[in-house]
Amino acid sequence: MSPIAPHTGRTVLLVGRFDHSYSAHATLKRRALERLGCNVVVVEPRPSGLLARFTRASLTERIGTALRDHHPDLVLTLGAELPPPAAVAELRTVHHAPWALWWHSDAGHLPSWDQVQAVDHPWVTSSDLVGKIPGVRYLPHGCDPSVHRPLRSRDEYRANVVFVGDATPRREALVSEVLEYGVAVWGSGWRRTRLKDYCRGEMVEVDEYVRAYAGATVALNFHREGPEGEVPSASGCNARTFELAAMGIAQVVDVRADLPALFEPGTEILTFEDPSQLKAIVRDLVQDHERADAIGQGARRRALAEHTYVHRMQQLLGSAFGS
Repeated sequence: MSPIAPHTGRTVLLVGRFDHSYSAHATLKRRALERLGCNVVVVEPRPSGLLARFTRASLTERIGTALRDHHPDLVLTLGAELPPPAAVAELRTVHHAPWALWWHSDAGHLPSWDQVQAVDHPWVTSSDLVGKIPGVRYLPHGCDPSVHRPLRSRDEYRANVVFVGDATPRREALVSEVLEYGVAVWGSGWRRTRLKDYCRGEMVEVDEYVRAYAGATVALNFHREGPEGEVPSASGCNARTFELAAMGIAQVVDVRADLPALFEPGTEILTFEDPSQLKAIVRDLVQDHERADAIGQGARRRALAEHTYVHRMQQLLGSAFGS
């Protein structure tokens, strides 16, 4: 069997929310599975397109149909798209296959004990949860180098400092610290803030997301906030950490406990703990393009060598299939 496609002949039933927004993470994971040789059958929690007009079947019913029709070797659910544990138990009687759950925990939302127990291979993207939730294993986010790649961006995409993401009070305050260095923001809500003049667009497509960051000397990465305005997890790194690294852009991100094991702080990625520290780091990078480029290139080498979605799926499938 070719080492390039070590899982040729395997069928994976992938349950996830697919879209073409700038995240599009489920699509990238599907592509990684296919590159490893898997035949991927997709079931979405809410059918889209023409399928949504002609089906009234529940998620559990549609998974059951896919199990009967395709007899997958693995059922992989992404994030909170896992059906209720009782439904999973019922579906296991339709077709016997291991179930895996890859829970995106960096935003602070935790899987329940019942959800973890319902599957054979539960994974989380924050290492601190391994000790808090018995049975889970750590598998961070990743990147797709065919999508997250260096580009030459000009005109409306060019800026010294770029942030892409929804506007929140915390993010507005952080971006305000570095306005003097030439800022562009993309995402929903910014035109309703005092930074509306710095907004270049709403940002809905993945190509636009990549071009916006590719036009930056410095990329800002601020993790999502919880209901109280605080970042709920200080451990796991969001997918953008890996995506920006693969693009080869100097990245400044809020401190995360998992980062030192993934990238070398100071040479492959830069972190900050408070707004004044953020301002100093951005100022130095804008004034020293050679250093900014070296940091971006170092991160890109590390991302391509260790942090692609193919790497992640290799680990997940190896655990599921005992290889």
